Amino acid sequence: MATNATARKLTLTLAIAVFGATLPGRAAVSPEEAARLRDDLTPMGAVRAGNEDGTIPAWEGGITEPPPTYRPGSHYTDPFADDEPLFTITAENMEEYRDRLTAGQIAMFERYPDTWRMPVYPTRRSAAYPERIYEATIANATTAELTPEGWGVRNASEGIPFPIPQNGLECIWNHLMRYRGKTVDRLVGQVAPTPGGAYSLVMLDEKVIWAYQQPGATIESIQNRLAYFLQTVTQPPRLAGRILLVHETLDQTAEPRMAWVYNPGQRRVRRAPNVAYDNPGTASDGQRTNDQTDMFNGAPDRYDWRLVGKAERFVPYNNYRLHSSDVRYADLIQPGHINPEYMRYELHRVWEVEATLREGISHIYGKRYFYIDEDSWQIVAVDQYDRRGQLWRVSEAYTINYYDQPLIWETLACHYDLQNGRYLAFGLSNEGRVIRFNTDMSTSDFTPEALRRLGRR
Repeated sequence: MATNATARKLTLTLAIAVFGATLPGRAAVSPEEAARLRDDLTPMGAVRAGNEDGTIPAWEGGITEPPPTYRPGSHYTDPFADDEPLFTITAENMEEYRDRLTAGQIAMFERYPDTWRMPVYPTRRSAAYPERIYEATIANATTAELTPEGWGVRNASEGIPFPIPQNGLECIWNHLMRYRGKTVDRLVGQVAPTPGGAYSLVMLDEKVIWAYQQPGATIESIQNRLAYFLQTVTQPPRLAGRILLVHETLDQTAEPRMAWVYNPGQRRVRRAPNVAYDNPGTASDGQRTNDQTDMFNGAPDRYDWRLVGKAERFVPYNNYRLHSSDVRYADLIQPGHINPEYMRYELHRVWEVEATLREGISHIYGKRYFYIDEDSWQIVAVDQYDRRGQLWRVSEAYTINYYDQPLIWETLACHYDLQNGRYLAFGLSNEGRVIRFNTDMSTSDFTPEALRRLGRR
């Protein structure tokens, strides 16, 4: 199996090298090339066919309707509840599957040989998006381009800008600009357990307007505003009332991210220029950087990006058990990592992108290796290396299809620290209200003045 998989990866890597330049600022693809998005490629740019040995099936449109058991407003029921694991990867049999594991997964087996395991299920290519996103993506293929330095995007509207990517930066921009609804309203939990498993639950009330995903939105019409973000800490009491407001800009070298914070102790709104890059994320106990939120966010300007190629990997997918309201947080959280009993891995093709810290630039991660799902452009795993070149943190996004929309997004993200034995789990919602998409929101509620009013209530 290792030989075949290696050959497949080599073939794909060479194809990409021949396919186009690896530098930013390239021209959009030709109409003839874009026509593949209605033929051998999906509208999102994935290979429509399955793999040679049949372990990855063909994409047939994904899940576009809720299963009969789903009730609107409730947690998303598992459309694959009857699936049984094909096999389970453990530290004992890891070598048999090494060629389809990420470096981070291998490191987790070495760090936690007695408890880390990966139940592998049949591959379900469940990814699906609204028709308008498909049509916008297909249109973008012949118009979108990177700015000359690669830190921004031009001539795109609503959908993925680069469904047929030519370099690593285009892949990352696809992740940054992928569809996650028009608005999002969610209450999620975050924990950073000690090595022994003790934790304190932090609850975050988050509201987002995705400016780029509004119907008819263009790069010009959003005026460099990719999103508007409002986050309120609701517990524990010692942190409750802290509010963060962010205007996420598209080209952050032209106009940096703008952020403000309301501190309930001071009862004042202050600018927060440090809410970016490798500064610690909200209430994360230093276990997550700001740019690790959503696996990667913000300006890509501190790294050189290299498109390695495409490969078949076992990655988190269709993790409805981790989302279930029948599961308690105490069932999920355990020392070292979340409980593998509730995990689900599948074999999928992923784009692999290597980010190397630019010379003379500061960041705690010297190198990052991204695994990006071909069907959704969701980053599903990241290996993060320290400045010495040692693998430091391993991140996984446990995704589901929010099929009433439809869209693919994480229901939980975990960042495992191999050095201190801790981890951060973000997105817990099992015991609370479910995420709500496309609720009415106004940008007037995402201003410093509105933040002041909200903080004084």
